[in-house]
Amino acid sequence: MTGTVSGDFELTMDELRVVARYVAETALEVLPVFEDANPDDPRPRAALDAAWEFVNGARRTKLQRVTSLDAHRAAKEASTEASRLAARAAGDAAAAPYLHPIAKAHQVGHILRAAASAARIAEINAGGDPEVGNMAIEQARQRATPVLIDVLGRYPLAPTGNNRVAQLMTALDASLRASR
Repeated sequence: MTGTVSGDFELTMDELRVVARYVAETALEVLPVFEDANPDDPRPRAALDAAWEFVNGARRTKLQRVTSLDAHRAAKEASTEASRLAARAAGDAAAAPYLHPIAKAHQVGHILRAAASAARIAEINAGGDPEVGNMAIEQARQRATPVLIDVLGRYPLAPTGNNRVAQLMTALDASLRASR
């Protein structure tokens, strides 16, 4: 499926697959954090599997939407910040195929929040060391493809926020835009 989605601008299915791949790769890295803390909860894994189906060429379907919502519910029920962020990243991966082509800052979160969450998880695992999070953001910047950066550039700047994930997302957004 190589169609386009229109709104304030257009996104092709191929571009959506690039975004979904970026988010899914990140979610895959941190999924064990959730699964180690919640071994009997399959919802984030199911969301990530649904994301990969789309990335690998399947049509975007209700499967991605449903599993995304389920993973976000799992995040709300998680007992630690790190496991919450890991489940949310999986939910974001499944939601990525439905990124809206509307010029709203909150859409940037659908592209970059998983990477910011992974950076925060790295900080948590390093005893709260912000330098570890900054290094993870740099790695996320290096993983971004030109297509992902082009898609990001169609949106306004990431929304600012006071929590650490929002700060990391803003830093990644600025870094990616500066690399254009």
